[in-house]
Amino acid sequence: MGYNHGDPEQAGQIHHVELCSADLEQSMKFWDWLLGELGYELESEWEDGRSWRRAATYIVLKQAAKAEPPFDRTAPGANHLAFHARSREQVDELTDAVRQRDDSAVLYDEQHPYAGGYYALYCENPDGMKVEIVGPE
Repeated sequence: MGYNHGDPEQAGQIHHVELCSADLEQSMKFWDWLLGELGYELESEWEDGRSWRRAATYIVLKQAAKAEPPFDRTAPGANHLAFHARSREQVDELTDAVRQRDDSAVLYDEQHPYAGGYYALYCENPDGMKVEIVGPE
């Protein structure tokens, strides 16, 4: 791997995020696409999961041990995962791509791209988790 898991230069930054999916195969298609668009590279694969890395941060997706109850972003716990976009054009391109995918959907479409008061894409992944892509000012 070659990455320092205790790097003080990265203090305070996200080290990794681990997501569990009820339908790993379907979720992997979504995350492979989105994380690739955001500059992450596939780091490792195993029977029940996959991980992608960009610089010092990595994201893990694995099969959930329990598929019930379904993910509820309004319940206690994680609500959404937000990423920086390189440009507003990238936000627009990703929005168009989500609209063409059958495994995700644009959220708050009637208020897009300012649903949160700033330029961003809000979408839902195959497991119902909200994913946000934030464009620069």
